[in-house]
Parts: sequence; structure tokens; C-alpha cells
Amino acid sequence: MSRLRIVTWNIAHGRGLRPIQGFQSRHSMQAHLRRMAAMLTKLDADVVALQEIDQDSSWAGNFDHLAYLREHTGYAHSLHGVTTRRGGLFNLCYGNAFLSRYELEEGEAVTFGKRTLGEKGFLFAEITAQGRRVPLINLHLHYRSRTARLDQVGQVFRYLAQRHNARAPYWSVPPVVCGDFNTSGKASDATAGLLAELEYFGAYGLHPQGGRTFPSPLPTRLLDFVLVPAEIRVERCEIVRSWLSDHRPVLAELELT
Repeated sequence: MSRLRIVTWNIAHGRGLRPIQGFQSRHSMQAHLRRMAAMLTKLDADVVALQEIDQDSSWAGNFDHLAYLREHTGYAHSLHGVTTRRGGLFNLCYGNAFLSRYELEEGEAVTFGKRTLGEKGFLFAEITAQGRRVPLINLHLHYRSRTARLDQVGQVFRYLAQRHNARAPYWSVPPVVCGDFNTSGKASDATAGLLAELEYFGAYGLHPQGGRTFPSPLPTRLLDFVLVPAEIRVERCEIVRSWLSDHRPVLAELELT
């Protein structure tokens, strides 16, 4: 057996609990990212899935947040999946990302739509951990519309089904899916929809099974999840107490049996 520790965390563009990241200086934002890096170092995850992470955005200091976090955490590998990109005076470039101790292979970013502000999407990659090939999805779903979230869930499943048809001989287990689901908590919303779709690969568990992640000071909603196939044993899953973003991180410790 081998351990695989995964953290999923929406870092809110590195702004902390401020309502708008554009009100921070680059120096202040880098200081805050260093605090986030210290948290990630303490959590000691093998793979970190991040949402709302900027590459070169005018409202976030015009520097690469992923490269900065990688420098201050020491992760060997990283992958940025940009879902919003806009040039001009008010340039924006952000999306989802992985930090990993393992090489990130077959990496691909998929955007759900074509908006130049607020577009969501997901990032796919494969890692080889202790000789086992593990596919990963890091997603961020629409925050307002359940209809949009369910459509996005369908896009994620169709992508994974196509990947499975092409890559199944190389996968040791079905995909692990994590991220910010922005779900309402209703049985007909995104988490239930994706769990139903993932039955194509077999049984899945939804983690954490209780608690709340948003907003971080006094959380009232559980938005952030790790979906784990039955072939992988979940040793523990916890919501980490933190106020460094408006979301609290979720840590899942898995055993690849």
C-alpha cells in the first residue's frame, strides 16, 4: 500500500479575506502567498489542487502566483490550467492549478465556455505514485446557476469517458476528482450529478461527508470536495481550519491499495 495526500483549496486570487483583490499591492499579495505556502508546507500534501489562482493579472499584482507558491513550497512539479484570459489594460489570466511531488503528465486544461471574465473550467493530469497511475481532475464549477453547474458536470464526465477509452490500460484506478463545486447542497445539484455520472467507472465516495468550508471565518456551506473511487481507501478527510482564503482547504489522505 502507498499513501497519497491530496489538498484542494480555492485560494481566491491570493486576496485573503479582502472583498476585492485589486485593492492589494503586489508586495502585500506576495506576503499573503507566503503565508499560504507555509500552510501548504505544514499540510505536507503530495498533490495540491488550487482554484482561482492567477498567472499575470492586473488585479493580482501582475505576477505568476503558481510559480511563487512553488518557489516557497518546494514542489517539484506544477501545472496551470488557465480558464480566463484577457489582454489589454485590464489584463486577466487565472484558473486552476496543480502543485505536485510527482510528475504531472498528460496535462490538459478545459474551459467550460468563452467568457473573458469569470469563466470556469477544469484541469486534468496523471501522476504515477508508487508505480500506480492515477488520473486527477481539478475543477471549479459555476457559482450561481445550478443549470450551468449540471451542464459543466456533463462536460467533465464526457471528457473523462473519452480519456478512459483512450487511456484505460494505463490507469491503475479510476479518476480522483476534486475542487470547488459551488453546490447548493440539494440532491439534484452538481455533486450528486457527478457522482451519478461517475458510476460509469464504478462506485465513488464523496469527501468530506460533513462540515463546511465557506466562508472560512464562520462557514455555512460545504462547497469543496474530493470524489474518490472505491478502489482507493480513504484513511481520513478533514477540513483544515484556516482564514487565508474565503474557502477552507480540504485534506484527504488516501491509500492506493
